[in-house]
This record gives sequence, C-alpha cells and structure tokens, in this order.
Amino acid sequence: QVQLVESGGGLVQPGGSLRLSCVASGSIFRVYDMGWYRQAPGKQRELVASITSNDTTKYTDSVKGRFTIYRNNAENTVYLQMNSLKPDDTAVYYCNADIIRLYGQQDWYWGKGTQVTVSS
Repeated sequence: QVQLVESGGGLVQPGGSLRLSCVASGSIFRVYDMGWYRQAPGKQRELVASITSNDTTKYTDSVKGRFTIYRNNAENTVYLQMNSLKPDDTAVYYCNADIIRLYGQQDWYWGKGTQVTVSS
C-alpha cells in the first residue's frame, strides 16, 4: 500500500502565505516526479507545479514568482510554499506522485486533498 497525505491548508488573507506538505508512505522503492494540482469549485483540476527527482521544476503561469515547489527525497516529501496568495488561489490542493513500489509496480498516486481558502 502507498499513501499520500497532504497537510498545511487553511484560511489565509489575501497577500498571506501558506506551506503545503505531502508525505508519501508505504511500500515504496522510489519516488519519481511529484506535483501539486488544485481544483476550484466548478472548475477542472489543474497542475500547479511539478518537480522531478533531480529537482527540475515547472509552474503554471498564474503562480510563477509566488509559489515554490521543493522536495526532500530522503523523507519522500514534497512541499509547496505559497506566497502573495490571491482569492483566485482558493481551491482544494492535491498531491500527486509517480512511485515505484517494492517488487516493481509503478503507478501514479493521489492524496485526498487539503483546502486552501484565501479571503478577507
């Protein structure tokens, strides 16, 4: 079994900051790409940021310069530092990871999500 568990969401005022964390646990051999997606009410889930196992990062245009994705490979953890938050960033944020399990099976896994609400 493999689990991704997110934490760090909450309510923040516009201009504020939050840091999301996602820990992968279970029968893991190796974690490759990791990423953060978000889904706002009535909208499709979108990729926010991704990071490869050698720390190459990508961001959607709307968060460039405000969000930073980074990871700790020893702890199978990925983070999303979110600064200068805007009401449009309000969404459920999901963690996603490409994982090879013990005994070789490789799959993409999702966390259950953490709510981020930006409002005054």
